[in-house]
Amino acid sequence: MNRARDLQRIEEGLTAAARVLADYTPGFIDATRKSGGDPVTEADEKVDALLRELLPEDGDGWLSEETVDSPERLAASRVWVVDPLDGTREFIDGIPEWCVSIGLVEGGLAVAGGIANLAMAQRVVGSLETGVTLNGRPAGVRAIDQVAGAEVLASRSEVRRGEWDQFRDGPIVVRPMGSVAYKMALVAAGLADATWTLTPKNEWDIAAGTALVSAGGGVVTYPDGSDPSFNNPDPLVPGLIAVPRGIQTAVKELLG
Repeated sequence: MNRARDLQRIEEGLTAAARVLADYTPGFIDATRKSGGDPVTEADEKVDALLRELLPEDGDGWLSEETVDSPERLAASRVWVVDPLDGTREFIDGIPEWCVSIGLVEGGLAVAGGIANLAMAQRVVGSLETGVTLNGRPAGVRAIDQVAGAEVLASRSEVRRGEWDQFRDGPIVVRPMGSVAYKMALVAAGLADATWTLTPKNEWDIAAGTALVSAGGGVVTYPDGSDPSFNNPDPLVPGLIAVPRGIQTAVKELLG
């Protein structure tokens, strides 16, 4: 294992993606619809192609939102799990809550990752062995031991649908935001306390964030409390809870 080399590749991938995305102006983006109705842009596809060329080495697998999936990855012990542009809707609308998300999985475990929000000039990178950095400086999950007053990042669309109404008069402070990966990066870097969603997501949404929150001293579980695993035949996961260890039990009680 050469984790320093893995992190270097992640950093290089984020830098290369930034160069591609510099040619686009968020808020003035043409988009089409994928078969499931989600938007996709030329930028998504260009960053996907670039990272697919840069990141995998011989024997590495690849799983990305914008690449047709192949069962070949299932035989790989190392897999790059990538969302070339998480928060495409925000990117299209000019809301600065989109990011490039690069995760590395080994033996089903998210071990390293990098998430860059170019609009906010924030880059969170790290691994289980090295911890987390924010723009090159050491960072980590906030050390809190009570849920009262905790700042929790919530999906803006979930808030709009009323799925967070139950917390309106509760002990937490709910902050709506786009991009699952970006929310997890903010938790990992100590820029927010926690995030969760009980709505199914895909591995590419959470792989990098899972590695970063864990590396930063936090814990990520599925909503039922079980540990997440990656590089599964079906990349759909049941949601996630990403929190500091000090409030894990309290959050579980809050969610029922």
